[in-house]
Amino acid sequence: MDGNEQAGIKPDVILKSVQRQSSERVGARSPLEAFRSNALVQMFRSENAKSAASAAATWLMPNLLHPSLRGEAIPNVLEGLQPASPTLGRIGSLEVRLARTKGDVKRAQKLRYKVFYKDGSAIADAATMLAQRDKDAFDKICDHLLVIDHAAKPTMSGKQPVVGTYRLLRQDVAEKHGGFYTGDEFDISGLMARQSNLKFLELGRSCVLPPYRTKRTVELLWHGVWSYVRRHNLDVMIGCASFEGTDPDRLALPLSFLHHFASAPEGWRAGAHPSRRVEMNRIAKDSIDTKAALRMLPPLIKGYLRVGAFVGDGAVIDHQFGTTDVLIVMPVSAISGRYLDHFGADATRHAA
Repeated sequence: MDGNEQAGIKPDVILKSVQRQSSERVGARSPLEAFRSNALVQMFRSENAKSAASAAATWLMPNLLHPSLRGEAIPNVLEGLQPASPTLGRIGSLEVRLARTKGDVKRAQKLRYKVFYKDGSAIADAATMLAQRDKDAFDKICDHLLVIDHAAKPTMSGKQPVVGTYRLLRQDVAEKHGGFYTGDEFDISGLMARQSNLKFLELGRSCVLPPYRTKRTVELLWHGVWSYVRRHNLDVMIGCASFEGTDPDRLALPLSFLHHFASAPEGWRAGAHPSRRVEMNRIAKDSIDTKAALRMLPPLIKGYLRVGAFVGDGAVIDHQFGTTDVLIVMPVSAISGRYLDHFGADATRHAA
């Protein structure tokens, strides 16, 4: 959920769609608590940052860096993965599946490092540069979706390369370990309380290698996410999506467009934390050039809106990655029927 424009995305279709949708471990520190108290994270908070990182050149949302926790009694969800039928789907030589081993997770972390740090402008600490992996405390409690190219040249380890990844965190797991990563930027507590009968899934830490930023790879990633949603009977997907740059005035047009045309209905609304909130309503609705605004939207955000997602209230500046983040809220019940028909209600279209 950037790179090449997702094939088939038409501004007028997006606009019409958007307008239509807008009508415990006791004694153990949680990953979120560790994240918030980390010195590096504190240094890059907006009130402490002295300079902004240059724009992150990724096609999917980058999250903040966090060194792995050492000595933490946090169970690894990989231990609970079933070895049977790990493959979720295939298109040609590309396979989408869940990580099964710690080695699989490391391969995803190496891909993230390449996209976020080597090719992008994320700021790495010494440990991250030494490891050549983008890793944080949440990796231990998340499932990891991998896209693997079986026709590509094997890596030095002899394995087929991982060319895309998505990190998935279910609500039942998050609540045992301090909450969602998204909760550091946006206050989602009210949203979850209002929808307490529904099960949430957080999407994050996602990226695709530049040569694979094509319709086929994007479709396979979405197929993997949808398969995972159906497998676990999940009801709502949330996460952060990013604009390159940290100057909201330069992003006034697309931010205002999202505010006026894609804002979540009251029951689905959640806002940025007051201490970090940046106003999105910067241009009056009747003054917005919708076509120009759509051209400025990152492909990830366009894709979300096309499927039927909403946007939260207020944005957040991420100084470490040089981005401006918005909250995406996507109830399964709001997903466009044509996408359900395309992938199959039971995620059977690209089933292996």
